[in-house]
Amino acid sequence: MKYLDEKTAFQKFKQNIVQWLHTESLISNTLAMIIGILTGLAIVFYDTLLEIGHTAFFGTVSSSPRYFIILLPAIGGLIVGLIAHYTINTRRYDIEEIIEATALRGGRMSVRNAFLEVLASIISIGSGGSAGKEAPVVLAGSGIGSALAETLHIHGNRVKILIGCGAASSIAAAYNAPLAGVVFVVEVILGELEASSFIPIVVSAVFATIVSSLVFGAENIGVATYEFVDPSHEFVLYLLLGILAGLTSALLMRTLFSIHQIFDSLQMHPVIKPAFGGLLVGFIGFFYPQVFGVGYDVITDALNGNLALQVMFLLIFLKIIAFSFTMGSGGSGGSIVPALFVGAMMGGSYGSIVHGLFPQVTAESGAYALVGMGAVFAGTSRAPLTSILILFELTRDYNMILPIMLACVVSNVISSSINSESIFTEGLRRRGFTIRKGREVDIMEALLVKDAMKHNVQTVSENKNVGALIALMQSSRHAGFPVLDSNGQLSGIVTLKDVRDKVGHDELEKTITEICTKDVAIAYQDETLNTVLKRLAAKDIGRLPVVSRSDSTKLLGIITRSDIVKLYDKKILDKVQRIQKMNPDQ
Repeated sequence: MKYLDEKTAFQKFKQNIVQWLHTESLISNTLAMIIGILTGLAIVFYDTLLEIGHTAFFGTVSSSPRYFIILLPAIGGLIVGLIAHYTINTRRYDIEEIIEATALRGGRMSVRNAFLEVLASIISIGSGGSAGKEAPVVLAGSGIGSALAETLHIHGNRVKILIGCGAASSIAAAYNAPLAGVVFVVEVILGELEASSFIPIVVSAVFATIVSSLVFGAENIGVATYEFVDPSHEFVLYLLLGILAGLTSALLMRTLFSIHQIFDSLQMHPVIKPAFGGLLVGFIGFFYPQVFGVGYDVITDALNGNLALQVMFLLIFLKIIAFSFTMGSGGSGGSIVPALFVGAMMGGSYGSIVHGLFPQVTAESGAYALVGMGAVFAGTSRAPLTSILILFELTRDYNMILPIMLACVVSNVISSSINSESIFTEGLRRRGFTIRKGREVDIMEALLVKDAMKHNVQTVSENKNVGALIALMQSSRHAGFPVLDSNGQLSGIVTLKDVRDKVGHDELEKTITEICTKDVAIAYQDETLNTVLKRLAAKDIGRLPVVSRSDSTKLLGIITRSDIVKLYDKKILDKVQRIQKMNPDQ
């Protein structure tokens, strides 16, 4: 009996093991581990190739005339243009593509194009292009996740999770920052996660970090240790730094997308555009070589207080311009490190000034450079938690966490009030997609009243009689008009229903002010069409006057049900056509 009991117990144990081996969580975590290891190795390989590429281009400078350095980014840009035009043959792949794939295509993305873009970035950055490496490495990691999903015939939400594993692993391995990698996926790529989906992403990030650390070591970026010297005084100074960082973030984004539009409008062969942008970067780099490439050394100098105020201040604008020329012309790279670079220069400049004015109650300029880094990144990415964590993991210094948190949150608020989209989603918005929390926003929530309203509005004076109003309705075929007083201010709205309900056959001499609706439902230009449509339905009316938020009697236009339906139909048709053109296998 004892033998049988032991045998039965062993069989149950074996059965439990078999069931456990077939559980979805084990499969997901195993795949996450594989993605983490492969991505970690891919990042090691990428960094090695990037170093080789940089040496191949800049190793020739010492034996060449000094002006030859101007041509290096142009040569790299020409090669990138050839790769993009003749192999990728579509719009450029970056983090925007990953967001689009997870939000709109169930995670399906072109692995081939992703890895071609990685190759292009090695050439672009290696030749002096002013960009970061995070977009290529995130593409590499996401591409690995997508390729694994395709190979194993995985579908549905699990594809997105595997892509998220790859993206988190990339950031984790590239910056030795597993926490930042995980939060980056939540804030930027997927938008929101269930607890069951969160664990594989953590597993993947941890294994990628282990692989990267085994090769490169687990050291931080090696900056001086700073402290929050006098909270009572510095709190206000860091608050102001957050405001400046928000404005700087907005400037960076506006410059990037403005230059992007300029290059798009140029009548120039697509192969030549990145070369031309590279040439412009080369001219800047001839005088200020700090703008070339990623710029880690320059950031470290700012963090350690080794750069002069004038140099840091100038590099804020030169880096923004050089980065915009690189990416706007069709170069390849990312925006995270340029944002960190600009933030370090802006924060360092600000810190030099305030420390010079108040040396007894402020930290040295490097502390402000550190906080500025995170704040500008938060303002451009709309990912304040990622910004806070990546600085903490890069420096391993907890002393500055409070000012970093304050400045990142303030910068995010300021930048969001100027630009509604992040640097990762602005391109999607310009193509007609609005992504929030990893999902496309309903068209009626994405469109505003100002998109559909009529600005040239036919109005009537409140002193006119009903007879004149009826004649106007017959000639214009409009069933309602805003009513203005003698000062040209909105005093009501009059409709055909008002005439029918309030005017008898012998009362055509009544003035409009006697029959119009005084308590007018109104709309504002910045309201969504969904909000206005609900208001129209609740009031059972067909039109709303659009007024200024600062003065509800100032008429700006009018919006009707038909205006909303017409714009909605147009946007739906545009969306269908865009989706039909999407072919991730191109």
